[in-house]
Amino acid sequence: MGQDYPAAPAPELLQISSARLGAPRSGQIRPVRASYVLPIRWTDDEGLDELTGYLRGLPDWVELIVVDGSPAQVFERHQAEWAPFARHLRPDTALETPMGKVGGVLTGVREASHEAVVIADDDVRYDERSLIRAVQMLGLADCVRPQNYFDPLPWHAVWDTGRTLLNRSFGADFPGTLALRRSSLLTVGGYDGDVIFENLELIRTIRAAGGTVLAPLDLYVARRPPTNEHFLSQRVRQAYDDFAIPARMACWLAVLPCLGAAARRRRWRATAATAAGLIALAEIGRRRAGGRRVFPPAASLFAPLWVLERGITSWLAVRERLVRGGIAYGDGVVPRAASSMRRLRRRFADRDSLAERNGLPAGGAKPDQLVGAVTERLPTGRPTSA
Repeated sequence: MGQDYPAAPAPELLQISSARLGAPRSGQIRPVRASYVLPIRWTDDEGLDELTGYLRGLPDWVELIVVDGSPAQVFERHQAEWAPFARHLRPDTALETPMGKVGGVLTGVREASHEAVVIADDDVRYDERSLIRAVQMLGLADCVRPQNYFDPLPWHAVWDTGRTLLNRSFGADFPGTLALRRSSLLTVGGYDGDVIFENLELIRTIRAAGGTVLAPLDLYVARRPPTNEHFLSQRVRQAYDDFAIPARMACWLAVLPCLGAAARRRRWRATAATAAGLIALAEIGRRRAGGRRVFPPAASLFAPLWVLERGITSWLAVRERLVRGGIAYGDGVVPRAASSMRRLRRRFADRDSLAERNGLPAGGAKPDQLVGAVTERLPTGRPTSA
């Protein structure tokens, strides 16, 4: 993004009412006030009552900002439901991007009154404890990646949890929500909205500008599963995301050739051993950081099936790139999955060099004291660096 935003206001160290939360557990502190940004664009109102109940139940120390790009009639219904307890606004047209969610996020972050900002998709369901933890951890980092889990668990959610567990076994999963310092994003001028893997783009932008990203594996936040139809419609689009991680895409593209070679040579034992190895890896991810309390044992068994699915859909993603030049999104086509770290670091290096030549301070994420003494009083559970 080429646009610069005004600097964020100083953090407001306002404490949450002790009477409302009750006595704190040992080692827990009250967070600062935070802004919760929900970018949304619905064509119908299926699930409106459930989402409204969740939003209405957010704690009173949260400033709720809903950035709504829905058609006029849907927007008006949302206005009637949410205006009594939320700031409900349209995305700023000056921030419009091919990936419409990014314009909504940037609008909401710019409008936020607080330094601590939680960005969440419409299927994310925080409870108060996880919100407190996410905000507290911003005392250590510019961006925090929680761990999503599906609740409830229809068959396709168990299937997709196999992906989550494999990601956890190698590092961390990519959630549908992030917590970040408002100043860290605005100081770098936002993030690109012409990519399909927008959360990875935001994370990489913060890191490339010198910011810190943490992925605490035990910061669990529930997520509502999609419908069967939506799940199926997202298979190729999600495979396209991995163009942003070439090594991983290469692994998925090798799945079908390797299976074909094994079948021709009748190496069934090797195939079974590979499937068993994937199950074992997924189980490692399930057991990390107390994951057994939110991830069902059956999800590990679905890991080989998910890898087979990704092996197929990755080739379909390649076809989309060759035929369409990108992946369909809305009424258009988005060519890029996400910017590489090399590209982003070069962008910030060029910008800082230009600033230095003009006698201006270099840009980048600047640390601040968001939460006092948070490093001494965080809940137990060591965060994993992204």
